[in-house]
Amino acid sequence: MSDNVYKSVELTGSSETSQEDAVRKAIAEASKTIANMRWFQVTGVRGHIENNEIAHWQVSVKVGFTLEDKAG
Repeated sequence: MSDNVYKSVELTGSSETSQEDAVRKAIAEASKTIANMRWFQVTGVRGHIENNEIAHWQVSVKVGFTLEDKAG
């Protein structure tokens, strides 16, 4: 691993299907505006219940990305 400086943001993704799908949706949406994403860490999992069944998964993730070198 090279010497990098990372910045991180926290996101929450939602899915009717699964925790993994919620994470993938959050990262896919973030990729529209954040470049150089390198890692993610799940920081929380919760859900929404309707009629005694899981209706939605909500997963909070911290996403790290490298900062661009503006000098180059």
